[in-house]
Amino acid sequence: MLAQILITTLQIVSTFYLTIVLLRFLLQLARADFYNPICQFVVKATNPPLRPLRKVIPGWGGLDGASLVLAILVQMLAFVLILMTLNTGIPAINPVTLLAWSVITVLGLIVKIYFWSVIAVVVVSWIAPGSHHPAIQLVAQITEPVMRPVRNVMPSMGGLDLSPIVVFLILNVVSVVINHMAMAAGLGSIGVAL
Repeated sequence: MLAQILITTLQIVSTFYLTIVLLRFLLQLARADFYNPICQFVVKATNPPLRPLRKVIPGWGGLDGASLVLAILVQMLAFVLILMTLNTGIPAINPVTLLAWSVITVLGLIVKIYFWSVIAVVVVSWIAPGSHHPAIQLVAQITEPVMRPVRNVMPSMGGLDLSPIVVFLILNVVSVVINHMAMAAGLGSIGVAL
């Protein structure tokens, strides 16, 4: 019972921080407004571990490689701690398997962030169109890199934007692929529910 409580706590805490790190990556990918108060929180929460990593891992083509590496390292640490809790000792696990589990979990969490962000943008467009709340603006900025290519191919029809439906379909297909990758890699119940 105590082991299950520890594992659940580790999963929640690691997923929370991992989400913040991935938000940092996605915000830079979307070229979001970093004067937004939520962005300021994300920057302050991720700067201490990212500063030394940025000296070793530079960004390339608008992608923040250090944030991705930090996300994978956080997930690897979480898996090691969970496995130590399960086995009550240092686990003897292949580092390549651990890396594969971490990459798959990080990819799954990125898809989840986009999925829920698109839902939030759709709901807000119905409830409070044109709102200037910092959270709403931030979510709209995060989803723009995945929505823009679909909007370019599929323009709005009579003022109705159907691009979120296509994005949902694409995200669901990607999610199924990631779930199959997780099963193939042997990632069981210790991972984030993808």
